[in-house]
Amino acid sequence: MIHIGNLIKEVFANQPKTHTIKWFAEQLHCRRGNIYDIFNRATIDTELLVRISRILDHDFFEDISGHLNNNTDNNTDNESVRKDRTD
Repeated sequence: MIHIGNLIKEVFANQPKTHTIKWFAEQLHCRRGNIYDIFNRATIDTELLVRISRILDHDFFEDISGHLNNNTDNNTDNESVRKDRTD
């Protein structure tokens, strides 16, 4: 599964240099420590992810969807292999 905090951190790192941790915290109306907490989260509330997506101008939901689609393709292949083995 995708580690959303790592992905947010990666997208944040590619932001303009004027977008600091302090700037990000101000945009989210939280403290700097909360930003580091977000970077460490494996999962996240969808409402918060919408806010972060807007602030960083990045569609994290598309990333998650793409990851799910890739896993679905793999699972379909695995199911086909299992069916072939049992037939």
